[in-house]
Amino acid sequence: MFRKRGLFMFSFIVALFVVLGAPGSYAQKSAAKKPYVIGAIFSSTGDNAPLGVPERNTAEMLAKQLNAKGGINGRPVKLLAYDDAGKPEQAVQACQDLLANKDVVAIIGPTLTGPSLAIASMCNSAKMPLLSCAASIKIVQPVKPYVFKTAQSDYLAVQKLVEYIKQKKIKTVGFINDANAFGASGREEWLKMSKPAGIQTVAMESFNSSDTDMTAQLTKIRAKKPQAVICWGTNPGPAIVAKNIRRLGMKQLVLMSHGISNQEFIQLAGNAAEGIIFPSGKIIVADQIPASDPQRKVLMAYATQYKKAYGKPAIHFGGHAWDAFELVVDALRKVGPDRAKIRTNIESRKNFIGIDGVFNFSAKDHNGLNKDAFALITIKNGKWMLVK
Repeated sequence: MFRKRGLFMFSFIVALFVVLGAPGSYAQKSAAKKPYVIGAIFSSTGDNAPLGVPERNTAEMLAKQLNAKGGINGRPVKLLAYDDAGKPEQAVQACQDLLANKDVVAIIGPTLTGPSLAIASMCNSAKMPLLSCAASIKIVQPVKPYVFKTAQSDYLAVQKLVEYIKQKKIKTVGFINDANAFGASGREEWLKMSKPAGIQTVAMESFNSSDTDMTAQLTKIRAKKPQAVICWGTNPGPAIVAKNIRRLGMKQLVLMSHGISNQEFIQLAGNAAEGIIFPSGKIIVADQIPASDPQRKVLMAYATQYKKAYGKPAIHFGGHAWDAFELVVDALRKVGPDRAKIRTNIESRKNFIGIDGVFNFSAKDHNGLNKDAFALITIKNGKWMLVK
């Protein structure tokens, strides 16, 4: 009887091994399915939601696509996204949560310069790779080993505008900027680059992000009779500036920053958007980019996928998240979930063809782009057109 019971128990244990595999094998299979966790901080609500929502959407879309194809070497990717509402203090709280999570391999975002600057040192000290989606060159200069950014730097945008202004033989400019971190950084780069180019800034004004009328500042600029007016900021300020300029009857050429590279600007500014010129990532004019451009294939694929997923056109800001997500995923494929190795992999990446441009990172350059990452865009009849 005992012999039969012993044989039964032995048979049962063997059956369990057949079904589940040996304990070590089972643990390996379970571990193989554990997801890679990528942290994200975007401005999904607040005034800058038109920038942050496309970034969040893009990252979610890419994660879904990747997991549908089997993930990375059989392991799925989990996007752990936070909303900072455009506020540095909320970005800091989100960053603290992500840094406390041992499974997070990297953080993409934040959307804006202020929140990005607020967490850059935190991530660097914690040795957490950060791929900011914001513009200011100050995020990556001076270089911090663990801090990168995918958005084209504001100094490249200024460089693009300076070249255009010189080409048009414009000598005098009035400048107005949002007083936030993005606007202040753009103003600083403008002053640094315009004077050596022989461009005189005859008036400089600023406005607060919450201001609803800039007539007083623009009246001062108008009195100086510049040949062109430059506005540096993100919605809704630049749209208000555009309307105020038209209402004041100012006929000058109006130039703006890449901060208006979204459909919401055209909706807010209405007819006042007509004729405004600004630098932007190429995604908003992807179908107008020459076939010889190395980015065209990637741009068109992203534009098609985003439109299918969300029913809206892909824009410049979503591209920042595309590049950040894909750089982290590419590193995970090659070096696994080791944060230090991910950092080293990104820093050594050359000829990475993304949405924002062709990236060539180095130990001295954690943005990896040049002015060719920007196209010059104008608005005609409510549509974006490539300036040729």
